[in-house]
Amino acid sequence: MPSGFVMRRIINPITVRLGGPTLVLRGRRTGKVNATPVPPFPFEGVRYLVGGGGETDWVRNLRAAGEGELRIRGSSERFRGVELSGADRDRVVTAYRVKMGRRAKTYFDALPQPRQHPVFRIDSMAAMPGPKT
Repeated sequence: MPSGFVMRRIINPITVRLGGPTLVLRGRRTGKVNATPVPPFPFEGVRYLVGGGGETDWVRNLRAAGEGELRIRGSSERFRGVELSGADRDRVVTAYRVKMGRRAKTYFDALPQPRQHPVFRIDSMAAMPGPKT
């Protein structure tokens, strides 16, 4: 597993430039728009964002903003991030851990408890009803 520095400064920027799944959020302190490769995790017909690395900047930014944008292969989608807790979160984290296998081993060795991995349900803003007139 590459170091945090290598991920932030080399791998993440390359992934974003190549059009990989990218989470776009406004920074909670700076207000600057940040793009981070975070692929949605589909589980039981719903998409989630799983904080495999725990309380990272993107997790804190999404928690503060409550919404963001997903960019995947040239398309863009605005969404609300609804944070899960308890058994709902644990179920998604367990499925994520199984699906990711060895790719997530380092994260789960460092943070073994499901409660240490924030999970957000992706609610598309396009599917939400507009204001009543």
